[in-house]
Amino acid sequence: MVVLSKPIAAVAVFISFVSAQSFQRLGSCPDLGCIIPPDQADFLAGQRFDIRLEVHAPVNGSEATGNPNPDENFSFTIERVGGHRGVLSGSKWFKVAEPKLEKWTFGWFEDYFARDAKTPSIVNVASKAYRKVYLDEAGEYKATLTYNGKTTTATWNVRNLEEVRKTRNVLFFIGDGMTTNMITAARLIGHKSKNGKYLSKMAMDTFPVLGHAMTHSIDSFITDSANSATALYTGHKSTVNALGVYVDSSPNVFDDPKVESIAELFYRIYRGHVGIVSTAAVADATPAALTSHTRDRGQAPYCVDSFLHGTPNYTWVDWNGPDVLFGGGAEQFYPPSLGGKTYLGKDYYQEFSNAGYGVYLNKTSLLNAPNTDRALGIFSVSHMSKWLDRNVYKNNLKAQSNHPSGNKGDAEDQPGLKEMTLKAIDILHTRAKADPRHSSQGWFLMSEAASIDKMMHVLDYDRALGELLELDDTIKASIEKLKALGELSNTLIVVTADHGHGFDVMGSVDTKYLVEQPEDRKKRSAVGVYEQSGLSGYQNSGDLTYTDGSHFPSNWTPRYALFAGLATSPDRRENYKLHENGPRLPATNTPGRPSNDYYANDKDSIGGFVVNGTLPTDQAQGVHSLTDVPVFAMGPCQELFGGVQNNIDIFFNMANCLGLSRTAHGKGQDPIGN
Repeated sequence: MVVLSKPIAAVAVFISFVSAQSFQRLGSCPDLGCIIPPDQADFLAGQRFDIRLEVHAPVNGSEATGNPNPDENFSFTIERVGGHRGVLSGSKWFKVAEPKLEKWTFGWFEDYFARDAKTPSIVNVASKAYRKVYLDEAGEYKATLTYNGKTTTATWNVRNLEEVRKTRNVLFFIGDGMTTNMITAARLIGHKSKNGKYLSKMAMDTFPVLGHAMTHSIDSFITDSANSATALYTGHKSTVNALGVYVDSSPNVFDDPKVESIAELFYRIYRGHVGIVSTAAVADATPAALTSHTRDRGQAPYCVDSFLHGTPNYTWVDWNGPDVLFGGGAEQFYPPSLGGKTYLGKDYYQEFSNAGYGVYLNKTSLLNAPNTDRALGIFSVSHMSKWLDRNVYKNNLKAQSNHPSGNKGDAEDQPGLKEMTLKAIDILHTRAKADPRHSSQGWFLMSEAASIDKMMHVLDYDRALGELLELDDTIKASIEKLKALGELSNTLIVVTADHGHGFDVMGSVDTKYLVEQPEDRKKRSAVGVYEQSGLSGYQNSGDLTYTDGSHFPSNWTPRYALFAGLATSPDRRENYKLHENGPRLPATNTPGRPSNDYYANDKDSIGGFVVNGTLPTDQAQGVHSLTDVPVFAMGPCQELFGGVQNNIDIFFNMANCLGLSRTAHGKGQDPIGN
């Protein structure tokens, strides 16, 4: 049993249990008896998952009953509603040994007053966990926890999906943080219009099916990239910061109840080929959630190891690593002797090489890599450079000390999302076609435009929209690649986002007039709304494309720029000009003030005016928003993705199309291939 000798210090570990209001004892557990997965969870037939049972005994606080000892003799039963097996104990239902009892103690703050006073509520816990179980028949299940004469009930739904596989491949694009408002802004600056009509369309505009997805967390109506990626990849809602798990109250960030991801399912069932591409560090939330299982997205070294080995001592299947892993985050690969921060101090370039991967550290070597071998491509320390800096303001690539080798040089030869995605398709197609095990194996590729989100966080709208246009350019080029390979009709392409930001465009700004006005209130008169917004100046007369048929602004610094912004932000300055010297830093610490107290950066947006923020003063960046996100689909099963849906439905629709549902009454049918 873990005893909190210093209960206040322990609260920091569990402060993530925020929910319906600011704080909650455990987000997935409204009662003192907890069943995780909780009520209303959805499952794919045959999908592996864990069950965590917890009985809470509050020592103090509003929920205290006077008995600080949790019921250690609790019972757990399962029944399939309308089924023939009746009500069985958990161990009999899953045909496993009864799990051992676990005990621990945790603390949490009930509200802001308790937090300020540093008076946590303490809870003693008795728990059991069933590992690697599954439900193999579609239908409704009733799970019941009985403790202290009380019951907690969870209704689970195993979705009734077809077992026939309808697509050979899935190409899954994620525009991190991307909203419909951002797409319309990117279209405005990247495509020329005449008399109110665009002369060209974005690639996303040509998709036959458009829907929208809701992004709520399990215990918050605002999500982050970790929890939302978990929903997209597993069909299960989770908690902010969690990767591939439901969050429990235990002190161990790696023992939370795990759920099998679509990449793991695809490999287990078909030995299918898997690719992961991101412009972020590959251990960032969106790429990591395909193989990682931890409630703490900050466990980057573990996340890198999980790509190669799965979760230590906890492998769903004989996971052998993806065929393709491309992105940034070199500091989790080169060894500590070079300043790296790696899992168990290992050299992960060597680890991947020992596992048969070719290792590539720049665009030139990547493009020359053979398509027959598995490939690891790591192209910078931290997140990769932005499209605008790689293609327009190239001097910003210098003096960065971000070379992926760890030699403190500059990573000036970085590929973009398009180069990485097209190379990934080539490798996956070649390896799947040559694999003698299954002619119909196919591949699953996730490609993430990560810095749409990262640049929206720092209010650098120009770079964010450049990243979005790069995503659209990648989508267009990928469709052309699949046509050339003869695989377009065999590939489901889905484009969506994990969450949104409260961004929009409300007019234009005469940036020259703004900076020449002596007073802030006068500067605001440079904003043009309605009929004074005018037309886009981002395309010079006659220009339709940037290069090679790609649609980007030919003029990134027009006098009349976008009057754009976020619904919430820290204190900052605004002059609405592009930040030519690199990504923006809108808010900073002021000397002499607390380190978490942020003010407008005086060196940012020179000549602009101060805009008071609306966020708590410990927030230095913009935050995510509630908005639904768009879902575009084309190819086999495209019709499943239209209308308004929950983000977990995207997982179930992709799994349905891949034929990943495996019930007790059938082995699944796989008509794809020859």
